[in-house]
Amino acid sequence: MYYYPPVEYIEPLFRPPSEANSLILQVTNGCSWNKCTFCEMYTAPQKKFKPKAEEQVLAEIVRCGQQLAGVRRVFLADGDAMALSFRRLKTILEAIREHLPSVTRVSAYCLPRNLKNKTVEQLQELEALGLKLLYIGAESGDDEVLAKIVKGETYRSTCDALLKAKAAGMKTSVMVINGMGGVKLSEQHALNSARLVNETQPDYFATLVLFFRNGMGKVVDGFGGDFQMLDQQGLFREMKLMLSHTELEKTIFRSDHASNYMVLKGVLGRDKERMLSQIRSVIDNSPIIPLRDESMRNL
Repeated sequence: MYYYPPVEYIEPLFRPPSEANSLILQVTNGCSWNKCTFCEMYTAPQKKFKPKAEEQVLAEIVRCGQQLAGVRRVFLADGDAMALSFRRLKTILEAIREHLPSVTRVSAYCLPRNLKNKTVEQLQELEALGLKLLYIGAESGDDEVLAKIVKGETYRSTCDALLKAKAAGMKTSVMVINGMGGVKLSEQHALNSARLVNETQPDYFATLVLFFRNGMGKVVDGFGGDFQMLDQQGLFREMKLMLSHTELEKTIFRSDHASNYMVLKGVLGRDKERMLSQIRSVIDNSPIIPLRDESMRNL
């Protein structure tokens, strides 16, 4: 008898670091926006955005239930599962609940625009079916930076999406890119990113460092040719400025992506002063925590 793998993936496949032990269920391929100038994730020819056929997704969920025991977490890939309609998402979550009854949390990447056509009541229903966490790549809280990187979002649209998810009882994880404004816009990028998380109070807040494998031509073009990447000290100063302006109550903060020179972990605001002290020590060239070697940094 022919053996069907539980899930047939279209590579490359991406997931948040925190979903390393989750079942990755690919319900869409690629990203419906896919215009951000900094992004190298969904540029391969085979990553053109398309929802996976519903019957294929449901069949894969059934196979996962038959072949995999004790699955507790599911991540809906690729970069844009929330582009699916409420009906399709509900159908997928109901199938997960039926065939993978041990699952306690389903999560997904989410573009802010993809919550505009979903009501709070619909999101509440999805949350009740298991969709507990949305990862939202804000990249920046600054409108000028967002326009230059062709994010297709604004400070307000990102805030509105995060607040809508929160109103529905979902947890949110916000990601900001350290260095995304370059040298010229570093200060406003840091301050407005802090303002974004202050207004929305996400459950999780993470940063990674702007990093390129294939050149930064599109980013430079978006800045009209006037883009200079921050050096290591500039990145540390930007992080210090951003964290110092956060006013968070109980947000879990992580700056431990492979692209980061310095690993920071804590809860904001409980551990704010400790992490600021760690950053200051690095700026003063007397680090109290080790820095990641350049050869070890990778996306």
